[in-house]
Amino acid sequence: MAGSAHSTVGTARRERMRRTTTGTGRRGGPLPLAAVAAAFTLSQLLLVGTGMGLGWDETVYVSQVSGHIPTAFFSAPRARGISLLVAPIAAWSTSTALLRAYLAVLSGLALFLALRAWRGLLPVRVLAVAGALFASLWVTLFYGPQAMPNYWVAVGGLTAVACFLRARTGRTDRAALWGLAASAALMAWMRPVDAVWVTLPLLGLGLWRRHWRPLFVLLAGLAAGAAEWVIEAYVDYGGLASRLSAGSAIQGGLGFHLAVVDQLRSLGGRALCRPCTGALPHPMITGWWFALPVFAALGLVVAVRARRTAPTLLALGCAATAAFPYLFMIGYAAPRFLLPAYALLAIPVAGALVHLVTVPTRVPRRVVVALVALGLAGHLAVQLSVLHRTATRTTAAHREWTRTAAALHAIGVRQPCLVTGHEAIPVAFYAGCSSAATSGHNANSTAQEIARTARHIPVATLVPAGSRPPGYARHWPSVPLDGLRLYYAVPEAGS
Repeated sequence: MAGSAHSTVGTARRERMRRTTTGTGRRGGPLPLAAVAAAFTLSQLLLVGTGMGLGWDETVYVSQVSGHIPTAFFSAPRARGISLLVAPIAAWSTSTALLRAYLAVLSGLALFLALRAWRGLLPVRVLAVAGALFASLWVTLFYGPQAMPNYWVAVGGLTAVACFLRARTGRTDRAALWGLAASAALMAWMRPVDAVWVTLPLLGLGLWRRHWRPLFVLLAGLAAGAAEWVIEAYVDYGGLASRLSAGSAIQGGLGFHLAVVDQLRSLGGRALCRPCTGALPHPMITGWWFALPVFAALGLVVAVRARRTAPTLLALGCAATAAFPYLFMIGYAAPRFLLPAYALLAIPVAGALVHLVTVPTRVPRRVVVALVALGLAGHLAVQLSVLHRTATRTTAAHREWTRTAAALHAIGVRQPCLVTGHEAIPVAFYAGCSSAATSGHNANSTAQEIARTARHIPVATLVPAGSRPPGYARHWPSVPLDGLRLYYAVPEAGS
């Protein structure tokens, strides 16, 4: 009788431990994950705000679905996923504040769903810490409310790894299969080539271990997401190979380029580091980057000891393939390129941090907890400082385009109209005009076509002060404007 009672107590204790480990007990509910996602959304609204105007790339994506602005030239590397994501707002409203709020809420919801997909694979406290680590990076907060695709590839990759792990088991998990298909489609919808890089380890594991069902679902999701991009390649770019070649040329020619130092330079808040020159940011800004692989490796060791090797190792593998082309195959840098890698690396790093503060060691636990808390507090302070500077600087830059658009309106360049020359795409968007270029990556017209257009609608050309205007604008009137020279032609009414 006593032995039976002892066995019952032991079984109950083991069950409690199992629930704590897998995150399926009461303390393993989704509430901590929802709190992280809600804090992420609120932080975007408070720290980035809704007053930051649209950036260059954003104007391209939003113009494709706007009901008020002519569409901008859509170059070969771009995909239309982000345009369709913002369409519910951009199709009927020109409010940037409303668009920012919509994306902030949507990005928070996406983070919650991505973290929730990992429940049952890792303890919920590890997932909550992973979500907080990823969400507190300045680059995540900065791009969460923006009409840019990289964040969505990141949450798609995070979800895909979890769903693949759940779907590869012998029993049928329909929710995991649907999640895998949807997350793969989301990534390919946003950036088809990036989606392939992120999922390479999943494809390799599926073939090696003959996980045919999740492998087929993953491939179907990628195909569904990339279908429009591939069709468009044949309709507008001369085929898939031609589009990939044109995309490579726009990115400076893909090949071996050591861009690790370029990425380090971009950590100080440079949205685009091209050409990437200048001094490296202060070591306090770049220090977390060097700590990242150390804690990720520790997280793998912890996972092996806890018999959770597969989730951590697969997250590490997908993070490595996601980062590889942007560290070793491209000749410039942007911090947003590595968002998918950061999202996936957050899993093993969180595992390492939770292990440090919960498992007894020779060092008193209070000391370990204090050191980890101090390190995280310093890291967060640095991230928020970079975020503040970057958001302030970016908002000021976008206001320059607003002023330029106002100057165009003052001289009579109003819809319907055309803008060419320096930063023509964003300036045209802010002014409500079309844009055109005769050379470069966004070439979509000729000098003769622009000259003919100027006979019928207002046309403006922006050139740096001291530079010669293009031939078609040489005899147009001009005015100085913030370090530029604005040449314009405004036909008389009825001409």
